[in-house]
Amino acid sequence: MVSIQVKKSRISGTVRCPSSKSYTHRALAIASLAAGESTITNALLARDTLATLACCRALGAAIEGRREGRAVQVRGRHGSFEPPENVLNCENSGTTIRIMTAMAGLVKKGHTVLTGDESLRRRPMQPILDALGPLGVEAYSTRENGAPPLVVRGGGIKGGMTLIDGSVSSQFISGLLIAGIYANSEITLKIKGDLVSKPYVKATLATMASFGVKVDHDPGMLEYRIRNAQYRPSRFDVPSDFSTAALILSAGVLAGGDRLKVKGLNFDLPQGDSQIIEIMERMGCAIKADRAKGEVVVHGIDAGEGLPLEGGDFDLADTPDLLPVVSILALKAKGRVKITGVAHARVKETDRVANIARELAKLGAGVEEFQDGLTISAPKKLKNASLEAYNDHRLFMAFTIAGMMTEKSIVAGAESVDVSYPNFVPDMKALGARLAPMPDRE
Repeated sequence: MVSIQVKKSRISGTVRCPSSKSYTHRALAIASLAAGESTITNALLARDTLATLACCRALGAAIEGRREGRAVQVRGRHGSFEPPENVLNCENSGTTIRIMTAMAGLVKKGHTVLTGDESLRRRPMQPILDALGPLGVEAYSTRENGAPPLVVRGGGIKGGMTLIDGSVSSQFISGLLIAGIYANSEITLKIKGDLVSKPYVKATLATMASFGVKVDHDPGMLEYRIRNAQYRPSRFDVPSDFSTAALILSAGVLAGGDRLKVKGLNFDLPQGDSQIIEIMERMGCAIKADRAKGEVVVHGIDAGEGLPLEGGDFDLADTPDLLPVVSILALKAKGRVKITGVAHARVKETDRVANIARELAKLGAGVEEFQDGLTISAPKKLKNASLEAYNDHRLFMAFTIAGMMTEKSIVAGAESVDVSYPNFVPDMKALGARLAPMPDRE
């Protein structure tokens, strides 16, 4: 595991926000189902999205891409795939395996096996396996524990009515929406319980619409009518990633000098994590968004040891990726910060609720953990600490930013950032962050 040393930093300047991981996944999958050639511009080519790209290739899509310019050409298969020659390795990506499991139902015959790394093989998949059965798709967990490896029998999606639990992950619903238009007959998809991460389903519907397909649903997004349709080849420009922008903006607040600008943002397509702007305003951060220019500017808080931010209650049920961001902002709040609605963050890459609680306590924070969230009370002075990111990219970035407020801390897990933001460390250093590889000896 690669560790870095983080020293007290004051950062400022301008950084371009990376492209959206969520939209890149969806665009690659949908373009692979469109007959003809699509172009995906501004795609994020990171570990998670490259797993989706590789799986789409394995299902028969012809994909050419280059890192320079991040343009990807995809020639799809019109919703009909040959059986893959090998296992689909979804690496560490929950989005990949959940979308690919539904798409594997469109394989003409034979079986598709899907798996991933050790972390992914612990993540829940039973909701989509249960939902595919009534649609005529046989799918099961090889270990009968509801987790990968998975086997999906080909032969097509028959259609009909199915139910799915919406409380675990919206990615199951996205997978069924994306693949469901090629079912033999119309699908009625009903959600049981609450739907978490609703903005991600909106992102799926927006991407489908860009490829010529619209899905009817009720106002609460708890029932969907998926009619037979065909994706048309399109040109899709991936928007910037507000999940990552939120982390950069938090760095600009917590360790910022005069000002930090994040540019290249896109406010046109739905992204729930754009709520970070409203959250930061509520907490008293100096933040200004220019939606027309696609820019957000923040100013750093006082470099002293005071607690200049405001506390409060924050329900992140629709935006679980903001959990690490709001948690580190809480380290400078004079009132306690209560985060709720994030029980599903326990089944992300790691149990983010438990791991954030454990690591923030090392910094001196008072943390109370409960099933669907945390209560965080900031210390008068942050302690130096040795922090563990548990091979979770968002935790590594958040803990590195927190470390910039200490005299000297260590953060383990630097290799994880290639999942979503490979240039995180170089970008932070260019802004003035004092980051260095951990020396063998002090």
